Amino acid sequence: MRIPTFPMTRRFSKDATGAVAAEFALIVVPLFALIVVSLQTAAIFFFDGALQTAAEKSARQLMTGSAQLSNLTQAQFKSAVCGNMPNFFQCANLMVDVQSAPTFSNLNTVPLTLTYNVAGAVTNTWNYNPGNPGDIVILRALYNWPVVGGSLAVGLANQPNGNHLIVGTAVIKNEPYQ
Repeated sequence: MRIPTFPMTRRFSKDATGAVAAEFALIVVPLFALIVVSLQTAAIFFFDGALQTAAEKSARQLMTGSAQLSNLTQAQFKSAVCGNMPNFFQCANLMVDVQSAPTFSNLNTVPLTLTYNVAGAVTNTWNYNPGNPGDIVILRALYNWPVVGGSLAVGLANQPNGNHLIVGTAVIKNEPYQ
């Protein structure tokens, strides 16, 4: 026995009008999330490289003794580091830590961790000890980069405030600059 089909259901089963729009509606959010995360990841890698270059340029001032002979204060040296960074960085968000030791084995290389107050501001106190001739110096430039995309950028934010901490590090041995 054959089940009767109605002309209307036969027509509806073959109609594909709007199928592309419906399929695109299903994939547009994951596609958008993938694009945002890809661009944000590329930006973080680019800015990380830029901060690393600024740290290396600034460490040269310590290595040659120009910062020590000029009696640069911590704020002045931070401004010098900021001057070595591209314009898209904000100097107010830059943190600079300089430590020195007489030998490599005595140098404190423990990764720095940020502490925040209730308002979300960084509360760390940074060191500034550029060392003497022959000392080993570690310079760390830290920058809290804002992560765009919120919950779409899962895994990019590595700080409690939703930012990504970028760190540029240079370890040098001061020249005999006296």
